[in-house]
Amino acid sequence: MTYSEAVNKINSLLTFGVKPGLERIRELVDKLGAPDRQLRFVHVAGTNGKGSTCALIAAALTQAGYKTGRFISPYVLEFRERFMIDGEMIPEHTLAELVEEIFPVIEDMHREDKIITEFEFVFAIAVLWYAREGCDIVVLETGLGGRFDATNIINTPMVSVITSVSLDHTKILGNTYAEIAAEKCGIIKPDGICVAYAQQKSEVISVIRKTAAEKNNRLIFADGNTAEILRFDIGKTVFVYNGLQISIRLPGNHMVRNAVSALETLFALRDCGMDISNSAIRDGFENVTFPARMEVLSRSPLIILDGAHNPDGAKALSDAIGQYLAGKRKIGIVGMLADKDVDTALSCLIPQFDKIITVAPDNPRKMTAEALAQRIHPYCPDVTSYEDLRQAFNDAAEGLDQNSALVIFGSLYLASDMRKIVLENSFEENNANVSFQEK
Repeated sequence: MTYSEAVNKINSLLTFGVKPGLERIRELVDKLGAPDRQLRFVHVAGTNGKGSTCALIAAALTQAGYKTGRFISPYVLEFRERFMIDGEMIPEHTLAELVEEIFPVIEDMHREDKIITEFEFVFAIAVLWYAREGCDIVVLETGLGGRFDATNIINTPMVSVITSVSLDHTKILGNTYAEIAAEKCGIIKPDGICVAYAQQKSEVISVIRKTAAEKNNRLIFADGNTAEILRFDIGKTVFVYNGLQISIRLPGNHMVRNAVSALETLFALRDCGMDISNSAIRDGFENVTFPARMEVLSRSPLIILDGAHNPDGAKALSDAIGQYLAGKRKIGIVGMLADKDVDTALSCLIPQFDKIITVAPDNPRKMTAEALAQRIHPYCPDVTSYEDLRQAFNDAAEGLDQNSALVIFGSLYLASDMRKIVLENSFEENNANVSFQEK
């Protein structure tokens, strides 16, 4: 089986299961020898900030000398991003071999009317690979929710982490912050440790406290607002937290708060006996870049890519634009999925822009560029729609100079395609924040 055939096999499965529950994925993983039982985990759930929090934790653990798996969802640039060990993606031939090994088991289960979804399959591949490679610890990001997420078959992790909780996937997870928080807090297991992002709605905090108490967890709130900022610009942020000076290349106040959640998680792992020095944390954090998270693709002219696709993500991006791009003419390229809270996301972002160009992500759930332009017009009259992404970028690039900035944002399904288009162009100081996938 080739790598392309393997990815097609994975994509041939349902996106969501016929009914919620962990019985099917537990049976599948057990049929593979229960590799999850051989591993230790940091389990991370939330609406926003999961990816960057996981990246920071994993980088520090690798720097400390631990063989560290990292499982993320969704990917931005390449399918293999979902499976990494010490920052390296799974080899194509290894993924193909694992798919070829596991898929017959899935087919047998399907014949018994036990339907395995795409995400369940991906998770099974991951834990089997991590166990066979002898990972010391795995930083495990949930896919959707937490309580019924396939990753939640694991036993009590070393640390459970709850990042920022927002209103997203409301048709599946619930219509209120409390309902969504309850789903996310489903990863909190008995007698464990829970680290929680502190800047949450009061109803989210209440759910976290209640769940941690019921599960007899040591609860640690990571209060990013207590960090002392020493340097704050789009290329680097330096701050002090708990006496430790940290430098990160992830812009924005929200990234400082995510970094504090990662720090508290690493401190908790220390308490569990792991040898994680301050220098390992500093070096690990300083090397982390993350695609489509306020990612600087070019400095001259300034081009930024961000996957803000829900209200809290839009608010974080809006705050960062106000901090970093004040006084510049701002051009935006935006594409959204139709099932997102588009109006709330747009209302806080679009008024900051002088010109907006709308496009459509490559996804069946996309909002058309023309429909999105109509929704945007009340916030920014200078709006144009394009069907072709390259034409959209060429239009935006024509208006760029040293006094302007281009921000590409919206669906993560848009980010990968637009990122390639931008990086194909020659700009001075381009690829300033080249991420691990491009090494």
